[in-house]
Amino acid sequence: MAAAVLPGGVRSCACKGVRRCLVCETSTGDSEHSTVKKTVHLFIYDPKSGLATRSSAEPSSFPFPGVVLRENFISEEEEEKLVHAMDHDTWIPSQSGRWKQDFGPKVNFKKRKIRVGIFSGLPPLSQKLVARMQLDLSLRDFQPVEQCNLDYRPQRGSAIDPHLDDSWLWGERLVTVNMLSDTVLTMTLEQGLPELNLAEEVHVCVKLPRRSLLVLHGEARHRWKHAIQRKDIQQRRVCSTYRELSAEFLPGGEQADLGKQLLNVALSFEGSPVNVDSTQPLTKSED
Repeated sequence: MAAAVLPGGVRSCACKGVRRCLVCETSTGDSEHSTVKKTVHLFIYDPKSGLATRSSAEPSSFPFPGVVLRENFISEEEEEKLVHAMDHDTWIPSQSGRWKQDFGPKVNFKKRKIRVGIFSGLPPLSQKLVARMQLDLSLRDFQPVEQCNLDYRPQRGSAIDPHLDDSWLWGERLVTVNMLSDTVLTMTLEQGLPELNLAEEVHVCVKLPRRSLLVLHGEARHRWKHAIQRKDIQQRRVCSTYRELSAEFLPGGEQADLGKQLLNVALSFEGSPVNVDSTQPLTKSED
């Protein structure tokens, strides 16, 4: 599918392939993905017990490892300052009705190539947040090398399809700060859970309160795909996702020198967005 184009050749969205938003659907007359009804086993994640539960049917619950949720990680005042700073930078269209700001190296994941380019570090306001993250036992050695800010709005039909983040460059933990509104992260196993005799697709809904911090690791990072469904964006949502380096780019790894260079740049906290056109072949993993 081609992206919607306004008079004069200006792109009104950045959708391509099967991805779409309300802007391109309206311009082309297409509706949201045509869906075939299928059986989906729906569970809700309980952060207190660490279980995925449902009110009826068997199994009624199962352990769901790899999720850390910290409510009220930032204050209302911090949230206001962070979003205000983002809105003074440039947002560029991304796919499926999202807008984005990238703070990180330019990466081609297919060819496994990295260019530091004009990457100048994470933004200044993130320095305090990263220090606070490192006080948490689950993040005490967390050193982010990339930050991606995403803007979701219901008027654009913003969403992100089920996906697994890259694991060649990005390391074990994905860390997201959720701002401006509550939402739901849908974790998906399309092949079901054979160990629980669930042959059909399984969804686990992780509720993300406004101003909370989420960490995905382990099975939730590498086995379960994650997504934000269009229906779960009721108001403007802004999030910042932080990614660390994989072992290949850490001391002792094959590309440790490049990893050290990237971290030195990232942790200078002097960065401004590296606004790469999402249609170019060098692309970044998004959340």
